[in-house]
Amino acid sequence: MSQFNNVTITKEANIYFDGKVTSRTVFFVDGSKKTLGIMLPGAYDFNTDSKELMEILSGDLEIQLPGESWKKISGGESFEVPPNSNFKLKIHTVTDYCCSYL
Repeated sequence: MSQFNNVTITKEANIYFDGKVTSRTVFFVDGSKKTLGIMLPGAYDFNTDSKELMEILSGDLEIQLPGESWKKISGGESFEVPPNSNFKLKIHTVTDYCCSYL
């Protein structure tokens, strides 16, 4: 899906890591939400509350999920992150992403 219809978007950006990771929150009529964002090259450590599906729209990175080794991910690929966990990213090129909260 290349676009979302009938949504509400929060104007204020979510800004992390001194502005190197930013996103906007998108709310759907069914109550679900996603974030659309950009990550600049760097190393980042994230925590989750809910299960997440991270769709990488473009870019190259590595991810380390809990208890797993580093894995390369490129644009067009996705991965799931368990709830209440921590994961690490090494962003190699500017990365465009969509995060769905499951």
